[in-house]
Amino acid sequence: MMRVPLLVMVLVVSLSGSVVAQEWSLYVNTEDGFKINFPGEPTVTATTWVSEQGYNLPANVYTVARGREHYSMTAIDYNGIEQQGLERSQACLPGAETCLGQTAGLLFGVIGPGYAFQDIRGALIYASLKFIQRDATVTDYTWAFTDLVEGQTLQLTNADESRTFVSIFMHDNHLYVAEGTVPKGYPEPGLFQQSLGFVDEDGNGLRYETIYSNEFHGLGTYPAPPLRGRGGAAGPAGASATVGGVR
Repeated sequence: MMRVPLLVMVLVVSLSGSVVAQEWSLYVNTEDGFKINFPGEPTVTATTWVSEQGYNLPANVYTVARGREHYSMTAIDYNGIEQQGLERSQACLPGAETCLGQTAGLLFGVIGPGYAFQDIRGALIYASLKFIQRDATVTDYTWAFTDLVEGQTLQLTNADESRTFVSIFMHDNHLYVAEGTVPKGYPEPGLFQQSLGFVDEDGNGLRYETIYSNEFHGLGTYPAPPLRGRGGAAGPAGASATVGGVR
């Protein structure tokens, strides 16, 4: 029987491990209510998102680097913004509408105290603007939906000719910003951009029957559309399951 040199065996094992480590898998996080494909287990960093109206909001950033490829998901919780708006409006000078916002009346649900509700309504556009203002060429900017939740997607060519694909959606007053960047000549990060979805507290995937718009349904102006169904439980926060491709 031919003996395989030890060096060759080690090399085969090493390559095999490398392939497994780089395999795309479905990452599910019930705390922030999302699921997305990552090429590996993400690193989680707590941070603060400064909103368009200058409110400091809690956020978590989930990142994976695979060689020269970089993938991140930022989940921002806007649910505490009304309380911040009330606190801000109480410190405003009498009659300073641009500070007070609307604390009562017909426009309360549109503008809100300290412009808190207007901040939520404009969150998708504001997040997109931050990418448009980069040193990059926007090659695509579209309205989009995933699981019938509305949002926006962008594609950019950066100064070094790398490509960035972005998905921005808002559900249950949480803003989600998924960003994948790959070097020039690499396959486009479409798998990552298109894989974002939403889950309930048990990890079940959510899909609506009609369009869910956070500025109306998240703020309670109208009831959320009926759910078409829920997927099987995907496991606890941070659980991963290997998948074959885009949903």
